[in-house]
Amino acid sequence: MPRGRYSLHDPHDRAPLGEEHFQCATGPTGWRYTSRLTGPSGGHTGSVDLTLDALGRPLRLELRTAHWQVRGAALDGVTWVRTDPAGEHAQEGNAPARAFTGASPAFLVAAARLLRPAPGAPATRVRLVSFAPPVLAPRTLDQAWALEGSETHPTDSGPLTVDHYRVDDLETGERHSVHIAGDVVLAAPGIELEDLESPPSSFTR
Repeated sequence: MPRGRYSLHDPHDRAPLGEEHFQCATGPTGWRYTSRLTGPSGGHTGSVDLTLDALGRPLRLELRTAHWQVRGAALDGVTWVRTDPAGEHAQEGNAPARAFTGASPAFLVAAARLLRPAPGAPATRVRLVSFAPPVLAPRTLDQAWALEGSETHPTDSGPLTVDHYRVDDLETGERHSVHIAGDVVLAAPGIELEDLESPPSSFTR
């Protein structure tokens, strides 16, 4: 069960946004990721709880920030409820999308698991619903994912395969790279892996 810490920063000016302390695990029925978010000062700012099925579809999503929370799942596309902690301003939403995305590295692993692009194949287009902190307002966006290659590196605990993805935002034309080993993001815009207590778990290819 991988457990570790990501540092988060603004991908444009590298201003620190805090840290994400996570643990995740694969199983015969899918994958679960939980994390606790802290701000630059170290105070608690939110949490992430994401469960995928064996095909990479979101069985359950729960996001929390100081003033908002979202619960969602893959149902008639994707369906969610966004509300304040007291439950007084609940709003339901639905979109013909395949999954969710957001600031957490969990969503990059989830997208790669859902799409599973083949090396050298044309980019796979996907529609996602994004929830960005701190207000977690929903936004539908389209991305294209391509697997540019994989590299295997020797480690003390055995070979480690790192997949290199190219991700395009089809609305803005922005392109970036994501490096994933199993169920851990090694590098991505605004995300750096600072600490990992055990090796990444491997998904069945």
